[in-house]
Amino acid sequence: MKHLKHILFFLFVISQLRTIAQPSADEQLALQFYQNKEFDKALDYYEKLYNKKSPEAYYLPYLNCLLETKDFKKAEKIAKKQVKQNPEQVNFIVDLGNVYFRADDIEKAKTTWETAVKAIKYDDQVFAVANAYQTIRQYNFAIATYLKGRKISQSNYPYSFELAEVYKLLGDRTAMINEYLDILETQDSYIQSVQNALQTSFGNDAEQKQNDLLKTELLKRISRNPDKTIFSELLIWMQIQQKDWEGAFIQSKALDKRKKEDGNRVMALAQLFAQNEAYDVAIKAYNYVIAKGPEVYYYTNARIELLLVFYQKVVTKGNYTSADLTELEKNYTTTISELGKSASTVMLLKNLAHLQAFYMNKTDAAKMLLEEAIEMPQLSAATQAECKLELADVLLMTGDIWEASLRYSQVEKAFKYDAIGQEAKFRVAKISYYTGDFGWAQTQLDILKGATSKLISNDAMNLSLLISDALAIDTNEAPLELFALADLYTFRNMDDKAILLLDSLNRTFPNHALADEIIYKKAQIAMKHAHYDEAAAYYEELLKNYGEDILGDDALFKLAELNEDQFKNTEKAKELYQQLMEKYPDSLYVVEARKRFRRLRGDSIN
Repeated sequence: MKHLKHILFFLFVISQLRTIAQPSADEQLALQFYQNKEFDKALDYYEKLYNKKSPEAYYLPYLNCLLETKDFKKAEKIAKKQVKQNPEQVNFIVDLGNVYFRADDIEKAKTTWETAVKAIKYDDQVFAVANAYQTIRQYNFAIATYLKGRKISQSNYPYSFELAEVYKLLGDRTAMINEYLDILETQDSYIQSVQNALQTSFGNDAEQKQNDLLKTELLKRISRNPDKTIFSELLIWMQIQQKDWEGAFIQSKALDKRKKEDGNRVMALAQLFAQNEAYDVAIKAYNYVIAKGPEVYYYTNARIELLLVFYQKVVTKGNYTSADLTELEKNYTTTISELGKSASTVMLLKNLAHLQAFYMNKTDAAKMLLEEAIEMPQLSAATQAECKLELADVLLMTGDIWEASLRYSQVEKAFKYDAIGQEAKFRVAKISYYTGDFGWAQTQLDILKGATSKLISNDAMNLSLLISDALAIDTNEAPLELFALADLYTFRNMDDKAILLLDSLNRTFPNHALADEIIYKKAQIAMKHAHYDEAAAYYEELLKNYGEDILGDDALFKLAELNEDQFKNTEKAKELYQQLMEKYPDSLYVVEARKRFRRLRGDSIN
């Protein structure tokens, strides 16, 4: 019985709370009319609620209704009442000034607003008053409020971020920038907050005039106080946002010398340059560190990273010459000779072997180098596995398919549950595909669809779909066998042979299910050799004739990328990204397309 009483009491309290929380009919109607901007109808309800229920809760909507219906006398009366009853809440004086302003008594409004600024005595009042001014778009008085707050602040809070935001609303970019830079003048620790604030207004997608303004102000401060390195730090950050890699390198080099960093900063930036395919600037950066001499801590890493950049520049751009390849091979051998062959330089051996096998037709030299790398003392198991995969690739390149399959399988068994093991399994499946054993390839690929590596999972799914689509209607395997052989030719960098075979396939088996795959493969080969116009033409052909098929979204995304990165046609790229989002809403490219579209449109991207 005692428990029952407690339960009943609890239910009674809940019901009372619900009754209190439930808005009355008058409140609902008042809000509805107010939101619909029917202020004359809302006024009747808010006046009743203000007078009978709660002046504090309904003061603002009631005051706004009076202002909108031009009942300035009554508005003045209730604003004065609020000022009198709440002497510490200075923001009510701002409301009173707004009544005069709306009644076209401008002088009285200004005098009242000046009184409000003078009345501020505490930090807590500053934000309330400034927000009140910003609400009615009296930005100059908001500035005056924050400046007053700066003078009286007991904690010495400068209100710089708040002032900068108001200057931004006013369109005064110079004042905004100076507020951010002034706070860094006194406190370096605000650098991250300043960068976050500037991110929305400056950077790669901002107007050049704005970026130039920030750069000019930073250079002035760097010149005026060269020992205050925080401004150089901010300038480098800004140049990175703008992808001004050369400028960022020059500033970083100067800062590296001034702070005697021995190349630490420049090394980090060089990696960023390389990631963004700014290979020439990355090469300059690594050479700068190397020039400091072998006694510098980063010397060896710089030598290794420099070769990786040269390597990436050659193998990813596709427009290399035989002289480029010879020079790169020479750089590798010189560096390996100087640094020695060891576990720490084994990746240099691996990359040199790849260069020799796939680009210079020196497969025997590549095999010897990889065998030596695999037997290197103190080599980690994971690095050894990478070298084994590379050796298997070279064996596949030379046509030694079964030996290649054996090497792949060794890595797969040793790293069954790791990404590198799954990669090895995928390459085994590809050998079955290359050799026309499509059933066994499908079996392996079906397992790999659940791979922990998303990249391998996607690759397995794509190859599996290619096989199943090619054989779905026509059980004749000959077209797929020819396509797989062309695929193998592209793997071996025998692209001319691949193109001839693909053209022959088109003629022999017109309108085959592989037609879109043939066009896409040609586009990939064109991209590999930096023939961007040719690649774009292939992507457009695919979209025109096979846009509804499985490769439609791939072709559209690649075409958009080309327009953005190579053709610098921002509007066209933006149009294509939007088209992809609308036409292929379930595509794996949608997230990246949306991100790129928003960036090109000028949105702030965190």
